[in-house]
Order: sequence, then structure tokens, then C-alpha cells
Amino acid sequence: MAVSIREVAERAGVSVGTVSNVLNRPEKVSADTVERVHAAIDLLGFVRNDAARQLRAGRSRTIGLVVLDVRNPFFAEIARGAEERADAHGLAVLVANSDEKAEREARHLDLFEEQRVAGVLVTPVGESAQRLERMQERGTPIVLVDRESQDSRFAAVAVDDIEGGRVAMQHLLEMGRRRVAFVGGPVTLRQVSDRLRGAQAVAGEAGVGLEFIATAALTVEEGRRAGRQILDRVAGQRPDAVFAANDLLALGVLQSLVMTGDARVPQDIALIGYDDIDFAAAAVIPLSSVRQPAALIGSTAVDLLLAGARGEAPDAEKAIFRPELIARASTRGS
Repeated sequence: MAVSIREVAERAGVSVGTVSNVLNRPEKVSADTVERVHAAIDLLGFVRNDAARQLRAGRSRTIGLVVLDVRNPFFAEIARGAEERADAHGLAVLVANSDEKAEREARHLDLFEEQRVAGVLVTPVGESAQRLERMQERGTPIVLVDRESQDSRFAAVAVDDIEGGRVAMQHLLEMGRRRVAFVGGPVTLRQVSDRLRGAQAVAGEAGVGLEFIATAALTVEEGRRAGRQILDRVAGQRPDAVFAANDLLALGVLQSLVMTGDARVPQDIALIGYDDIDFAAAAVIPLSSVRQPAALIGSTAVDLLLAGARGEAPDAEKAIFRPELIARASTRGS
């Protein structure tokens, strides 16, 4: 059975208020009393109910982070960056996985608000602006992660995904490719639609077509399915390059192409992904990718959240990073 603060007070021969001061404001208590109280705590094995104390104060020392897919190393790196920065401020990060489902995202947001978290970092699945705005109005700071705020209601940390799409498509054109397929989805995810828009803009400027191969999710499995769909065509009707909306999709496409041996990478089909996760460089054919600074995105999101909570930054401050092309063997060859 848990030891109460009253039992500590009785053992130390002081009031409950004095024990509370020792725990929270020790400078107001004599050194001898502090020593007696800590001796009683050690003897009884008392553990303070910090959660209850934080709820009485109005906010916990935790930050909620809702990501699209916790299995994706890109989001794991964002979480790592957020956790390191939060830890430096005495805060913890609770990570929740929406699995690209709006209803799961909603449940996580409700739970975080009920737990009185210090704030929420979220990569929204779809149009969550009204729900997030209500949370913010009720006192829970919100920062969008890997997503720009379209109407300046929220602070946001993101990469310019339209520019990222342009960078990827331009690279493929420079490699002499003219029949490019974009593999990705669902397009309700703004990251996917923005990368597609950027690629389409460059394709239009160059006067070449850009095929769209839709996927149900941003996973390796969906990438393999898209790869098989490409290989089902006769050689002359296949794209000569694939731009995948993220690296997991690109790795799935690569698996399909390599396992069948029916199309060589990059000789027959060049391949570029997005995010530059660690597995991209380690693939059997090292994968070209558009790099996002994932850990920096996470740490910057925490900085914006805390600055906004202190009133040191406007609610809608944005940090937008530029993507970087990382060219490897999957487009350049060995």
C-alpha cells in the first residue's frame, strides 16, 4: 500500500504543510527539518504523487506527440529530437500513433487534453483544424509537425514539401528520365499532395508527363504492391523513373524490382524516395532521397511550444526548412 504524505509528517514529527514545503520549496524550511523529513521519506519508502500535484497546478510536465506512423523511422527521429529537447526542460514526451486514421488521432488528442499535457505536437491526418483550435482555445498549446498551418492559426514546423517534390523531379530529369511515375497516397495527407504538386510543376515546365500511382498508405507493403503493378506491364510501357512519396514506399518498390530481376535499378528504372531515413543508404542499391532534418524538426517544435507557452513567440510562428537532395546509386548508378 502506498505511503501517504501524512504518514511521512507523523514519522518526522512535522505538519503535512512542512513536508510539502520540503518537497516543493525546501528553501523555506530549516536544514535540520529537511534532513528529518528526507530521513522519514527514505525509511517509509514514500513516493510523491506527482501526477496529482501537477493536475492541481493545472498542467502536467508532459508533452503529447501524435505521429502518422510510429513504425516509420522518420517519425521516430522526430520523436527523438523532441524528447531530447523536452528532457533538457524537465519534460517528458508521450508518443501516440494515429496510424493515418482520423478517428485514432481524435482519441489521442482527447486523451492528451484530459491528461492536461503541457502542449501537443501533432502531424494531422486530415482536416483537424477545428478540433485543434478548440483545444488551443481551452488552453492546450498546439504545434503542427511536418505540416504547415494553412491559415496561421497554429505554430508549425515543416519542410517545404512542394520544393521537395520539385527537387526530386528535377533530379530525375537531369538523369535523362522522361517517363516518371509518382507513387504515393493517400493524397488527403498534405505531405503527399504537396510533393506531388511540386513534381507536377517541374514536369509541366519540362513538357513531360507524370503518372500517378496511388497507394493506400506510406508503407513498404504498399510500395511492393506498386512495384508489382509496374512490373505487370510490358517493358516499353513502364516508367523509366519512380518518385516515391517517402522512403518506405521507395524501399518497397525497390524490393519488387530487385526480387524479380525483371527491371534493373537504375538502368531501366531510376528510383528516388523522400525523408532520407537510415535504411535508405543501407539498401541493397543505396536509395536516392530528399532529406528532411527529422530530429531538428522535433526539437524545434518543442522550442516553439515552450516559447509560445511563455508568451515569447506568436501562436502562429512557423519554422520552415528547405529539403536537400541526397543522390545515390538508385538514380546515379554505381
